Amino acid sequence: MSKEIEKIQPLVGDIKTLIAESRQQVAVAVNSAMSMLYWTIGKRINDEVLQNQRSEYGKEIVVSVARQLEVEYGKGWGEKQLRQCLRFAQVFTDFQIVPTLRRQLTWSHIKELIYFDDDLKRMFYIELKNNEQKRFFPKTPRFLPNNYKNV
Repeated sequence: MSKEIEKIQPLVGDIKTLIAESRQQVAVAVNSAMSMLYWTIGKRINDEVLQNQRSEYGKEIVVSVARQLEVEYGKGWGEKQLRQCLRFAQVFTDFQIVPTLRRQLTWSHIKELIYFDDDLKRMFYIELKNNEQKRFFPKTPRFLPNNYKNV
């Protein structure tokens, strides 16, 4: 019996690799779709409600939309999430960059980048990510806008 088990170990290893690769592909696809959704939501709210302006009325509308979404979709769709969607669309206004960005970065990375105060810093981290793959961006990114000076 143990010889039979030894014979199938390469098969089991290959199956485990297939499962792991498929899981990674699914995670990338989901992240990409969610990032596009977040940008689209931010763009729609900005264009249709805020009309590219910041006002008290706009703040109230965002809160109202968030409350309605939370009822159906849960706390993940609160005001904070909508504000991050808005910021994403405001920072990356050119739709052409969004598909590339969502394939290169996770939503966690994008959330970090949208709060950088300088386009050069944002582009630096995106380029660095491309050059160094995932080594630079840990699973839980905690880099600061001024870190580009230390690299």
